[in-house]
Amino acid sequence: MSRKFESLIGNRSFLIGTIITLIVALMAGLSFLWTPYSVSALDIVAKLKPPSISHWLGTDHFGRDILSMIMVGSRASIFVAFVSVAIGAGIGVPLGLWAAARGGIVDEMLMRFNDLIFAFPALLSAVMITAIFGPGAVNAIIAIGIFNIPVFARVARGAALALWVREFVLAARAIGKGEGRITLDHILPNLANVLIIQGTIQFSLGILAEAGLSYVGLGAQPPMPSWGRMLFEAQTMISLAPHMALFPGLAIMVTVLGLNLLGDGLRDFLDPKLRYMR
Repeated sequence: MSRKFESLIGNRSFLIGTIITLIVALMAGLSFLWTPYSVSALDIVAKLKPPSISHWLGTDHFGRDILSMIMVGSRASIFVAFVSVAIGAGIGVPLGLWAAARGGIVDEMLMRFNDLIFAFPALLSAVMITAIFGPGAVNAIIAIGIFNIPVFARVARGAALALWVREFVLAARAIGKGEGRITLDHILPNLANVLIIQGTIQFSLGILAEAGLSYVGLGAQPPMPSWGRMLFEAQTMISLAPHMALFPGLAIMVTVLGLNLLGDGLRDFLDPKLRYMR
């Protein structure tokens, strides 16, 4: 166990990705207790100030502290991405396992249903949901979560199909185990590695999707800060205050990079056979 742990810690991608992810998570947690300034406090006198001792990342066009807004905005990004991944995995994985276990018409119908969902990207789904229920973080979660369902279903189905022809599954059939028991006892535990890796990938994509939805006004709504909305508000000020776009953009880029590196490290550690499968 110690040798495996040492090899995991020695994985540069995993180490860098873990550090970045922990920093972002700690920043989000800290924002519940403390921020340098209140994100709802307006200070027009201090608007568009560049980075300084008093405002490390500068201020926006309303005089709000950008560091404080990035800290609070990380909550929405993490929450939306995490819940949408949970929705996708919670519904998609059972569907994929069921399709692999039953095969035939069940498998065909579920895969065609997945194709139908794939035809509506998260942004388009959010537009449709917003038209009915209005914009907001909850609707962004629903839209991204729906898009994640076929992703997890396909991954679970593909990996499960490869396991159903293995000897240990045939042995389980021989002793009288049914499809449901075999899936729970043998198939699902052997899919854990693949699902964890896919979860980290979808989490990073969820961060990007939330930022994109907030950028077009379909994500978290004011006064709740959001990285995507900060970029939207900065686009008209790019020549006057480039730091307004620089730091939220860096927050998104570094967070997604950290999660992707974490996923790469976990993939190399949990399933070395996937190392060269890009």
